[in-house]
Amino acid sequence: MILIADSGSTKTDWRLVNETEQVKSFQTIGFNPYYISEQQILDELSKSALTEIKQQVTQVFFYGAGCSSEAKSGEIKQALQQFFTKATIEVDHDLLAAARSLSGNKAGLVAILGTGSNTCFFDGTTIVKNVSSLGYILGDEGSGAHLGKTLVTAYLNNELSTELQQAFQQKYQLTLLDILDAVYKKPLPNRFLAQFAPFVLEHKQHPQIAAIINACFSQFFEKHICKYENYQTYPLNMVGSIGFVFKNEIEQLATHFGVNMGIVIKQPIDGLVKFHT
Repeated sequence: MILIADSGSTKTDWRLVNETEQVKSFQTIGFNPYYISEQQILDELSKSALTEIKQQVTQVFFYGAGCSSEAKSGEIKQALQQFFTKATIEVDHDLLAAARSLSGNKAGLVAILGTGSNTCFFDGTTIVKNVSSLGYILGDEGSGAHLGKTLVTAYLNNELSTELQQAFQQKYQLTLLDILDAVYKKPLPNRFLAQFAPFVLEHKQHPQIAAIINACFSQFFEKHICKYENYQTYPLNMVGSIGFVFKNEIEQLATHFGVNMGIVIKQPIDGLVKFHT
């Protein structure tokens, strides 16, 4: 049996398949090697429903955020090999998952907009260029963490309207200390910040929130998409929860930047199942 995984920073979608069809679906937390250790991965796998099928698995194709380097992908591979002892393990970057799922064998720009963000140029076979995303502190423009960070910063600086300030406080019940602890002391601050993206979506008609959306996605185009040579020549295909729910806003900005939008989907896992079967 083949096990296919698409892992972001928040969650991992797993599909168990045979040679012709999908058999079973699973979900665990995200296994980004920059934010989670090998032992934590093993602990999460051991308490998941994957324990029921691990002896049946002969091949694992794992695509993950943070797995672009050999060192980081090796950390994931080592953890998976200890758990799926009878399987051969292949670990690749989540950008390759997006490219294979969205573009097939056609050239184009590929973007992931979820908890984090990333982009590449795919020539139809391999990823030939990648503008570094730099993570949630230095980059990840257009991501859930970026939207959340921008919103929270405005909230803490008391820059939002009274209506929005009150709505945020009522919804999340967080003090300044709560937020600072979550961002600077507790694990997985990127996920903490990304949890505020639904508030942005909920209030997107408000002028101040609309300005945040416009600023974050404009930076995504300026710092990533527009850095690719001939970026106006190829379609921009996109995957991820943020790209999916803010599709209209992104398409409007794409027109402004002269970018031709292609396919936008929430997750690539179904396309990966087709690719590997």
